[in-house]
Amino acid sequence: MAVTTLAERGDLSRAARQFLRTESGSAVMLIGAALVALVWANVSGSYDTFWHTEFSLRFGGMALTEDLKHWVNDGLMVIFFFSIGLEISREMTLGELRGARAIAAPALAALGGLTVPAALYLAFNLGGPGAGAWGIAISTDTAVLLGVLALVGPRCPDQLRIFLLALAVVDDVGAIAAIAIFYTDHVNVTALLIAIGLFVAIVALRFVNFWRTPIYVAIGVVMWVFVLESGVHPSVVGVTMGLLVNAYAPQRVDLMRLQLAGRSLLVDPTPERALAAQAAAVGTVSPNERLQLRIQPWSSYVIVPLFVLANAGLVLDGETLRAAASSPITWGIVVGLVAGKLIGVSAGTWFALRTGLGRVPDTLRWGQLIGGAALSGIGFTVALFVTDLAFEDEALKSQATIGILAGSILAALLGWLIFRLLGERGGQCSPSGLPVLPPRPWRPPS
Repeated sequence: MAVTTLAERGDLSRAARQFLRTESGSAVMLIGAALVALVWANVSGSYDTFWHTEFSLRFGGMALTEDLKHWVNDGLMVIFFFSIGLEISREMTLGELRGARAIAAPALAALGGLTVPAALYLAFNLGGPGAGAWGIAISTDTAVLLGVLALVGPRCPDQLRIFLLALAVVDDVGAIAAIAIFYTDHVNVTALLIAIGLFVAIVALRFVNFWRTPIYVAIGVVMWVFVLESGVHPSVVGVTMGLLVNAYAPQRVDLMRLQLAGRSLLVDPTPERALAAQAAAVGTVSPNERLQLRIQPWSSYVIVPLFVLANAGLVLDGETLRAAASSPITWGIVVGLVAGKLIGVSAGTWFALRTGLGRVPDTLRWGQLIGGAALSGIGFTVALFVTDLAFEDEALKSQATIGILAGSILAALLGWLIFRLLGERGGQCSPSGLPVLPPRPWRPPS
């Protein structure tokens, strides 16, 4: 196995630690929202009625009318995809995706985790009514993955979590590309060209170092409207906007400016010097990290659970369960998530290490990587998202949703079993979660 030295690994970035804490904690909210949706849909008949209630935004003679479910899926979820864009930008600039060898292992693992599940799903559904829904089986839910890993994973360094996070980032890119390319039926070329023109305007503003958040927000909202009108899913707006936000390490000149402003404030505390010190402090942190700090909690604790609440409710009666038990859609998703992710991610990682194209931290062992590959079969948020795009028939949606829930539960159980059998063995992990270093030989004091 290719390894890295301690110097090459370095410590986890502050942003990465914050992301891990937020995503792991939000898994509880997400699972709770799914349970509430299932209970609501099976106990009360108001579930579908509520989420299909229409809500309109009007400005003069113009109006944008959607039901509540689509406002969540097409509106609020853009903020979720914006946070994904921020995450990708940050990881490629400051995090685990810097450099060709650093990105190769998680990228090839993610590529295997995208292609093998899709192939297994199509083996069940090729030529059938669910053939176009192969995108359901390819996605990994980062929040639930990290949450389950915290419960069932080995007591190992955070490098395992970071490897899986990097894998999930590349997986998100593939899933979003699939949504944009394969799940767009009709394109309004005029609206799309206007949206592209607005995107070029944003790039031009960034190129000339014009940073005024209200201007970017206004252009982004207008671009979202035209992308929605074009027929392309507006998730691409969130991702592209997030990718454009700068991520950089604190600059020495900014730290010196902060030091001077702080000393000046201590010598003579005035409102003007307080504002100058505050501006200097803000300038030491990149816009990417500042936005992540503000948006990530809303995305993880409010928007994604609300999305699950709006999409996970299905009636689990005998007829629905019997239809799912014999449905190639359900079985294709289950096999794709459970077997496809395990095989694809493991094979991609093995290829990267075998050929020397990639590396992983030397604290990781194959049992842990295979356990993580199994857990990557937990597909939830984006899988439900693709389900809504791929099917109009409610019966097929129910079969797909059952496949997502069953496949995700089985993937979590399989990962737990692999960690119990292989993950701890030879893992060089102490109860505190830190690598065990060999004891130094005792020498008498000189």
